Amino acid sequence: MDYTKQEFERLFKDNYPHMYRMAFSIVENAEDAKDAVNQVFTQMWRNKPQVSQDSVRGYLLAATRNQCLNLLRQRQLQRKMEEELQHQRQESQDEEREELLQALQQVIEENLTEQDKRVLQLHYQEEMTYQETASVLGISAAAVNKHITRSLFKIRQTLKIAK
Repeated sequence: MDYTKQEFERLFKDNYPHMYRMAFSIVENAEDAKDAVNQVFTQMWRNKPQVSQDSVRGYLLAATRNQCLNLLRQRQLQRKMEEELQHQRQESQDEEREELLQALQQVIEENLTEQDKRVLQLHYQEEMTYQETASVLGISAAAVNKHITRSLFKIRQTLKIAK
C-alpha cells in the first residue's frame, strides 16, 4: 500500500499508542517497546505491504506482536549465550585453581620436611593457632612460626622457578 507522507503520519499517530501499549505488555520495557513499534513502522514504510484500509490496524498490531516475540527470543538467546560464557569462564577458573593446588601440593611433598608439612596442616587445614599447633606437636610457638615462615618461603621460591 502506498502512503503519502501525511497519510503515513496520520496512520502513525492513530495507531502508535495502541501498538506501544501492546508492545510494552509483552516486552515489559519502555525502550524495547518503542523500538519494536518503530521497527514495525519502518518496515511498513520500506516494504509497503498490500493491506486494506479496513485491516491496517490488525496488521500493525500483529506485526508489533511478532516484532516483540522476536525481541524476546533474541533476549533469551543472548541470556543463554551469556550463561554459557559465564559457565566456561568458571570452568576455566576452576581448572586453573585445580592446577595451582596440584602444583602447590607437589611443591609441599617434594620440598618440605615432615615436620613442616605437619605444622602447615595443623595451622592452615585444621585452623589451629600457633600456640595450639605448638601444643599438639610438643614444640614452641616460635618454632611453629619458624616452620611456617621457612615453608612459605620455600613454596614461593619453588613456584616462582616453576613459572
